[in-house]
Amino acid sequence: MSQVTSEKALEKGYKKLIVWRKADELAYEIYLETKKFPKEEMYGITSQLRRAAFSIPTNIVEGTGRQGRNELKQFTNIALGSLAETEYLLDFCVRLKYLNDESYNRLEGLRKEVGGLLWNFYKSF
Repeated sequence: MSQVTSEKALEKGYKKLIVWRKADELAYEIYLETKKFPKEEMYGITSQLRRAAFSIPTNIVEGTGRQGRNELKQFTNIALGSLAETEYLLDFCVRLKYLNDESYNRLEGLRKEVGGLLWNFYKSF
């Protein structure tokens, strides 16, 4: 199989969705940023923020793997809830000074972008 064929195979399903790509980027960036959090937070806010952020793209994946549009809408709704949780946790991390202004602004900008895409995706059903 050629390189072009391999790359096209990757573009099936959820991987072709811009909303999934941006949600995946947000989860990835949050994972990288939370590596800097205090070690005593590993099972606290670090874990909670990672789970909330990771839940966004994984619910999109699970929804696209289901058979019906109603199920996809349900999983997209769950992703919206996880996005709201991520927003709160990012704000809380700023209050704790676990995130500096630059990191927060970058993550919050990406979160807002994901929010707009996800809301539009949800409304399309």
